[in-house]
Amino acid sequence: MSTENSHNTEVSNPRFEFRLFGNDFAQVAKQMTQLSGPVPDRVKERRSDEIYIVSKHNDINNVKIRYGLMDIKVLLQTVDGLEQWGPLMKAEFPINSEILVDQVFPALQIQMSEPAEPLYSLDDFLTLITSHDDVQAVDVSKHRHGYSINDSICEMAAVDINGVNVTTIATESTDIEAVKKTIDDLGLTGMENINYLQGIKRVIGMIDKPLIN
Repeated sequence: MSTENSHNTEVSNPRFEFRLFGNDFAQVAKQMTQLSGPVPDRVKERRSDEIYIVSKHNDINNVKIRYGLMDIKVLLQTVDGLEQWGPLMKAEFPINSEILVDQVFPALQIQMSEPAEPLYSLDDFLTLITSHDDVQAVDVSKHRHGYSINDSICEMAAVDINGVNVTTIATESTDIEAVKKTIDDLGLTGMENINYLQGIKRVIGMIDKPLIN
């Protein structure tokens, strides 16, 4: 098992992703194990602790803090119900206030007063951002197991969201047809695609929608 760090980040071309959040995916996990080809040791089992910054006004920018980095991905397009996400920005802490004004606040789609300091530590940033009524910082711990099906990257993860334990499963690839085939092979066709932003918002009550199960 590996614990991810700043030297083992995910760098790739934008992928099409299908994800579910719920409480019981035991049958899907069994199928993933049976269908999976070999996977690299570094992705077989991974743990990470992250902070997601969620805003009531934002559903298209995934804003999180991981390995001491501000990491933002943007929803590029949705095709046949599958979402394609791509990198928007990464920045280390302490973070320049100009980056907050020009990139982070717009990504969260909120209006904030001009920052009072030129640089913000992680703690200072969290204090600043969570002073806004429509924004929350959410602690998310992930314990992920990786699979490879139809040349798509798949995972089953136990996720702790502010102390609430849920499970997520996902398949993603730059090849949209590979994702579609994997969804079909796993018996998930027709199920709602729930990304991390939506899953977290449902768990913390920011939106009133259920998980899959």
